[in-house]
Amino acid sequence: MHIHEYQAWLEKWDRARQWDKVMLSHTLLHALEELGEISRLVQMLEGYRPLDPPDEQEVRERLALELSDLQVMLFKLAYQCGIDMETAMIRGQEKADERFPDPTTGPAAQQEYWRRFRQRVEALESDRPQRAGKDGGPCA
Repeated sequence: MHIHEYQAWLEKWDRARQWDKVMLSHTLLHALEELGEISRLVQMLEGYRPLDPPDEQEVRERLALELSDLQVMLFKLAYQCGIDMETAMIRGQEKADERFPDPTTGPAAQQEYWRRFRQRVEALESDRPQRAGKDGGPCA
C-alpha cells in the first residue's frame, strides 16, 4: 500500500463514521495523548520505568500499536488540512538530504551526542544530594 492509498482509506473510513468532522485541535490533542502513551512505553524499554507488562516483547507490541495510533492521528490531521502525506514525506526526504548531505559526518555527531549525554549524567549524579526530594527521589 502506498502512503496516499492509506491516507485515502483513513479519510473514507472516518467519513463513514462522521469522525472527519472533529476539530483540528481535538485531532491534535488525540495525537498528543498517543505520544504520551508512546513515551511511557519507551521509558519502560529504556529502564526508566519498570516493564508493565513484565514481558519486553509484549511492551514492544504495545508500542507498535501506539505508534500506529499516533500515525492515524497525524494522517488525519493532514487530510483535515488538505495535505497529501506522500508528497509531504517526499519533500521531507529532500529537506533531510539537503540539510545533511554527507553521511560520513554521522559518527562524529554521534560521538558528540554521547559526550554531552555523559557530561549531563555526571552533572546530575554529582548534584544528587542537594536535589533529592523528601523521599530520596528526584525533585519535581
